[in-house]
Amino acid sequence: MDMKMLAIVFGTVFLAELGDKTQLATLLFSTKESVSLMSVFFGASLALMLATGIAVIGGSLIAQYVDPKYLSYAAGIGFVLIGFWTLWQA
Repeated sequence: MDMKMLAIVFGTVFLAELGDKTQLATLLFSTKESVSLMSVFFGASLALMLATGIAVIGGSLIAQYVDPKYLSYAAGIGFVLIGFWTLWQA
């Protein structure tokens, strides 16, 4: 296992997930008194694992047909456009 890549992916995904709608939804579920916190934790964890699995498989399939460099460019442009749209809406 490549520990450097593990650390990079962990740090990047961890920072990206902080404060996003997944975190907010999980926070809201955990505020209900009648809800088991373990159910919220495991439900959110399993959902994130499944979504990540889909992303890994999808990325590996797309990379067979498209140069990963171009995927990075497309992702960067997409993030910039979303940022401009968010600023425009504010």
